[in-house]
Amino acid sequence: LSFFARHTLEIARWDLECEFNNTDHRTELNGVEQLIVRRGQPFTINLHLRSGEYQPGGSALNLTVETGPQPSDQYGTRASFGLTDQIDTSRWSAAVTSPPGYMVSLSICSPPDAPIGRWRLTLGQGGLVEFVLLYNPWCTGDVVYMDSEEKLMEYVLAQDGIIFRGSWKYLIPTPWNFGQVPTPTQVLSAPLWPKLTPIRKNCPLSKNVLLTTFLLLYCVNCNDDKGVLLGRWTDDYDGGVSPLSWKGSVEILRNWDTNACQPVRFGQCWVFAAVACSVSRALGIPCRVVTNYNSAHDTNSNLVIERYVDENGQVVQKSRDMIWNYHCWVENWMTRPDLKPGFDGWQAMDPTPQEKSEGVYCCGPIPLKAIKEGELTYKYDAPFVFAEVNADVHTFMKHKDGTTEKIISSVQVGLKISTKSVGSDRREDITHLYKYPEGSDEEREAFTKANHQNKLLQQQENAGLLIAIKVSAEMRKGCDFDVFAVVTNNTPNGKKCRLVFGSRAVSYNGILGENCGFKDLLNVALAPGEEKRVPLRMNYSKYAENLTEDNLIRLAALLLDYGTREAYLAVRNVVLENPEIKVRILGEPKENRKLAAEITLQNPLPVPLQNCCFTVEGSNLTGGQIITEKLNSTVEPGQDAKVKIYFTPTHSGQRKLVVDFDSNKLCHVKGYRNVIIGK
Repeated sequence: LSFFARHTLEIARWDLECEFNNTDHRTELNGVEQLIVRRGQPFTINLHLRSGEYQPGGSALNLTVETGPQPSDQYGTRASFGLTDQIDTSRWSAAVTSPPGYMVSLSICSPPDAPIGRWRLTLGQGGLVEFVLLYNPWCTGDVVYMDSEEKLMEYVLAQDGIIFRGSWKYLIPTPWNFGQVPTPTQVLSAPLWPKLTPIRKNCPLSKNVLLTTFLLLYCVNCNDDKGVLLGRWTDDYDGGVSPLSWKGSVEILRNWDTNACQPVRFGQCWVFAAVACSVSRALGIPCRVVTNYNSAHDTNSNLVIERYVDENGQVVQKSRDMIWNYHCWVENWMTRPDLKPGFDGWQAMDPTPQEKSEGVYCCGPIPLKAIKEGELTYKYDAPFVFAEVNADVHTFMKHKDGTTEKIISSVQVGLKISTKSVGSDRREDITHLYKYPEGSDEEREAFTKANHQNKLLQQQENAGLLIAIKVSAEMRKGCDFDVFAVVTNNTPNGKKCRLVFGSRAVSYNGILGENCGFKDLLNVALAPGEEKRVPLRMNYSKYAENLTEDNLIRLAALLLDYGTREAYLAVRNVVLENPEIKVRILGEPKENRKLAAEITLQNPLPVPLQNCCFTVEGSNLTGGQIITEKLNSTVEPGQDAKVKIYFTPTHSGQRKLVVDFDSNKLCHVKGYRNVIIGK
């Protein structure tokens, strides 16, 4: 009888307490203009009553939450509930936390498996409010739970970071502003859903974290629909900008949003990965960008990269298989209830459109452990990722008469797999998470399981005649320098050989450009045990006009043994280092106080720099804007290009000021400075 005696609360107005709730739920960096909360954690709404006052046990309020175009109790996209004595974090529930009175503090909680997205909350007959619900890696019941506060600060809340580029011999840390996306669920927008029906299998969006990652991978590239980025791997960027010009994800996502979801032009692998990382973190999924050096692109799923060279050691295109100088993807942290126990944790995902998976351009998620153990039957796309880090490389020489023969080459894939360390800009090597050490029993077992030959057998084929490529310490952009083919005869017999030593410009994904230097020695004599260093001069006047924006040169040394007719190939990609950008902070960094930075770059080239321009961006430093400073004068060789920029930090803590320099001869020189902001 007391139940029927309860009076329904009449609500005059309400306060969503966005600043308090968003701060409590660690979403305040997304803004405090709307309510953004995490599932499995209570949030508070203050209700101001029109008449009467709240009495425990004597007041009733019916609440309904809905999300999506067709809310359903069956799929968890709709729920109705009333007031209870205390919050139940396993389901939608509400409880009053204030004493009797005309103002009611209402605590509301979602279950830890509620679909993420935009929700509508109906407060009895009193009104309708909206809020955004995200994944909660701080909640033990959430599938993305991570039990380290330090790691969560890095993999969810960090707004800036480092992406590694360059080559495995010369790793270049590139700064990136991951930012915080103000409306993260907009990227997972409704118009993209229908194309995913075969993968989604009619499950509700985001009820399963796998479905969220499928959609995320699908919509970061635009190959199947109105995704965020259009890729381009040539030097023609008409209608857009070079991928190297981007310094962060926020500008890319803003451009996509304000231009009616038209693809942003252009991206390459690290840009695709960075945007996917930003959206993952904004949704509450722990995420990091990883770089795999000498990354294999296996197009025929045989776990072997077949390469063909001519009699000068230059690559000839006969196979679509490639070895990228490096390739970036992301790892997302989650449990995998669809797999047997033991395969939770980091999952590799690749948003760069390379090959189709189940009809669309996406790759993963696949557990790192599955790659390491050679479990290629596990979902999703295990063979492709396995080949990226573990494929064998078979090199063949194609003779002028059309015949081919296998030659000995020491090329390996899957080197120095790298990501940014937690809490610092140092590199963390995570190769051991993807593969066992070369030649170990565990590696052999993994390859047997993958029905693949052991790499060790091929590496032991050549123990007599060796060839390697060495570089000089003075190798940098703007200078003439030498590189060396080092030939060693470890046999007890003298050897007579032909040495062909060439160089070509190359892009990071393995596409070759023009010749940068070439040498053909017909008679190289080697006594038993002798080592010879053969130099190849790299002249700036020769390589300057051929370099791509990646500053990469491919060196190839081909050694032909006249006695045995065997051929040996050594290949190495070198990076020509750009000059350092120096950033000096003038004054003491304080929150909401104007600050100045002096930025300097010395011209290392033997030619003048014209049309010089610095651009600067920093999360919570430059107000979400890019600051541009152009130089009116020419910068002569050896002189400094120098500007002073002003900005106002809005949040305390360590922030990264990202700098980009462009001119007619030096394009997209990157630099950064960590700025610690005090309150």
